[in-house]
Amino acid sequence: MTTVETAAGATKTMVLNMGPQHPSTHGVLRVLLELDGETVVSAIPDLGYLHTGIEKSCEDKTYSQAITLTDRMDYLNPLGNNLVYCLAVEKLLGLEIPKRAQYVRVMMVELQRISSHLVWLGTHAIDMGAMSVFLYCFREREEILKIFELFAGQRMMTSYIRIGGLALEPPAGWRAVVDRLLKMMPSRIDEYESLLTGNRIWMGRLKGVGYISPEDAVALSMTGPTLRAAGIPYDNRKVFPYSSYDEFEFDVPTRTESDCFARYLVRVLEMRESLKIVRQAMNKITEDGPFKAEAPGIIPPAREKMKTEMEALIYHFKIFTEGFSPAPGEVFVTVESPRGELGCFVASDGSPKPLRVHFRSPSYINLQALPKLTTGQLISDVVACIGTIDIVLGDVDR
Repeated sequence: MTTVETAAGATKTMVLNMGPQHPSTHGVLRVLLELDGETVVSAIPDLGYLHTGIEKSCEDKTYSQAITLTDRMDYLNPLGNNLVYCLAVEKLLGLEIPKRAQYVRVMMVELQRISSHLVWLGTHAIDMGAMSVFLYCFREREEILKIFELFAGQRMMTSYIRIGGLALEPPAGWRAVVDRLLKMMPSRIDEYESLLTGNRIWMGRLKGVGYISPEDAVALSMTGPTLRAAGIPYDNRKVFPYSSYDEFEFDVPTRTESDCFARYLVRVLEMRESLKIVRQAMNKITEDGPFKAEAPGIIPPAREKMKTEMEALIYHFKIFTEGFSPAPGEVFVTVESPRGELGCFVASDGSPKPLRVHFRSPSYINLQALPKLTTGQLISDVVACIGTIDIVLGDVDR
């Protein structure tokens, strides 16, 4: 207990630990709260309980081996993590990626964005006391995971996006499966909104809660839906287009209320926009053509170009384990993850292993805003604020 002076005189405040073993902190996050009754006087996020060490582990692997580690960073955005890392290495190597592979990449990361937002919406609904929405969101997410399994043989940690292109060619029958999802999802999103958007309990928990001014959001380097909910239409897919995003038509949803409810609305609108992008990508993807760049010694050639299956396996294994050696240099690339701007810095010293790998993770940066969002709010509002930032602790403790 500590004593502080207020306009009404001396009052005592309580210091309370929220987490790191608290279900509503969405991972091992500890928040040191100072409370005056149930009102938050100050909040200090305390990080570092996950101990992944992914960035340093990448520096102990060859460039190709490190891809499997990026999957496990933001574990709700594995394909986006693959993409930003591969774009950085490809920039270092000066590789030109075939259009077919670029379009497939766009389709897959947009499906990943929808999947991530579904997990966010379902878990945030549980935080606010709405159980049914969680079940509905995970029902649809399951359909997206089936698509990932069809393409990559793996539901979550796919490592499907590789340096130079894709791990595998799009499988037979993929169009029918993706088309089925695209036809199903709009009505399912309508269902979420019918349950939540006009629900007075939902509005009472989120409206006017966790406000941050646009000036403070920019000063704290916030990105993603948390920034766009403050009325700032910053999206890396538009500002710094990558993987042919400049060829796609889509809107960047924004709101101006800059509260928890606005952040919810932005993410719902983003799911609808991602569906539009996936449809366009489907129309652009041809049935034939290369799905990875031609770069002998860096990227294994297609197996049909090998004399035997064993020769192909040996070639793949050699590049994966022994690696390749790009020229010395440094690169930095950014993409738009479901949580905001995801950046990757890679430095080469000319050896088969990167000298330095560092990620600019949106969860870590956006978490800086938690004290601003929660000060003056009730302790129950802290749960709403953490939820609408949409943090992933694997993305924080890298």
